[in-house]
Amino acid sequence: MAAEGEQDVLVPVGESETLRRSVTYAVERAHESATETGTLVTVHFVLPARWRTVQADPADVEAATSLLDRVLAWAREDIDELTAEDAPQTVVFESATVGTNEYVFSPGDFADVIAGYAATNGVRRIVVDPSFRPGGSAPILRSFETELADRGFDVLEAPVTRRTRRSLPFTDIGLPEFFVVFSASFLFYLALGGWHVTDPYELLTGVATAGVVTVTLASVALKGDVPNLRVVGYTVGRLAAYTPILLWEIAKANVSLAYVVLHPRLPIDPRMVEFDAAVWGDLPVTTLANSITLTPGTVTVDVSRRHFLVHALIPDAETDLLGGKLERLVRFVFYGRESARIASPRERLDDQQEGDS
Repeated sequence: MAAEGEQDVLVPVGESETLRRSVTYAVERAHESATETGTLVTVHFVLPARWRTVQADPADVEAATSLLDRVLAWAREDIDELTAEDAPQTVVFESATVGTNEYVFSPGDFADVIAGYAATNGVRRIVVDPSFRPGGSAPILRSFETELADRGFDVLEAPVTRRTRRSLPFTDIGLPEFFVVFSASFLFYLALGGWHVTDPYELLTGVATAGVVTVTLASVALKGDVPNLRVVGYTVGRLAAYTPILLWEIAKANVSLAYVVLHPRLPIDPRMVEFDAAVWGDLPVTTLANSITLTPGTVTVDVSRRHFLVHALIPDAETDLLGGKLERLVRFVFYGRESARIASPRERLDDQQEGDS
């Protein structure tokens, strides 16, 4: 007979087209194990938090709770179909939300919070929904599975199929993706022509060029789902507001650096500064790294996930960097006003040092 808890299963949960069938598969596996070993098996449904602010949006919390409740209802329905009415109980269910107090965005980060829950509850087997996307739209399932396997877990992808996705002929993209990339390409063509392109031949050339670009590059340009145009509009507007602020910060840093260079004693104090930025995703991280480099006195040397290594030439540059103004502004651009509540890099470093002591 297997030891108690040895056959328990953990299922990471997130909205997907194959979640319902993955739940059924996990319940069936757990029931088979319980029947073979004569032990009670627990299936843990664990939802990694997707909100990224200190004070979570109540709507996000409600959506997470609703999804877990739905999953539990599915699981109980499945186990009722598998067991006779008077048969002893074989499988029980637990649910939890994890990662609510951590900044996670990469496959490794999500694997860490899942692994922490699994270790606390003594679970070694993980069943993963093939459509599970822990980071949002980016399809990083394979890396997520690999990260879990590297941590010593027995990882199994549920053998369920996705719905067939209709694509345009000779491509692997759908009509919405084609429209988004084609529109952006054609508008860029018009911008290069000075927005006064009226000749039919030039317009036809622009349409043909945009079509070729779309067919060849749409799958690269769009890593995941089609962008929400409303969200994109808000982001572009906030980016327009961010640009003059960045230019002002660059101007101020130029004045400070000029004072140091012209000072007879040349009071520089170069140092390397390391911190974990509260930003996630390729574009926000790249924007912050470039903003830091554009500001005189600081140069982004290396970025690994969200861990920044920055060279600061003078103490004021380090102070401004850890004060987090640029980081806060970049968060505002990509995540909105709520993200401003996240502590600055200096405050997070101080909290970490207090925790270590």
